[in-house]
Amino acid sequence: MNVFLWILQGVLAALFLMAGVTKATQPREKLIAQLPWVSDVSTPVVRLIGVAELAGALGLILPGAFDIATALTALAATGLAVIMIPAMGLHARRKEPKAIGFNAILLIVAAVIMWGRFGPYAF
Repeated sequence: MNVFLWILQGVLAALFLMAGVTKATQPREKLIAQLPWVSDVSTPVVRLIGVAELAGALGLILPGAFDIATALTALAATGLAVIMIPAMGLHARRKEPKAIGFNAILLIVAAVIMWGRFGPYAF
């Protein structure tokens, strides 16, 4: 199960790393072309989301990889799961069911990591 959790952590971290870097660094106009929901959210909020996703991605991998403050991995998964809740709300308001489904999958994966790393498979 530990290997399975590491695989989930790696995949989730890769997704959030790419999304976080994009949201934190790309100009607003380019983001709106890629992510239409950005037009409904202020630029500082989009940047904050990007930085939070980046921090969450690093938190999924680095504590366990270096065996330092390993509880941060479960907390990072919790934070990423929490980010998905308002994301699903935003996409529901915009009537984007595919995005809601994708956010729900990310939430479930983060919840599995939370369960494993807070519970029976903590480092």
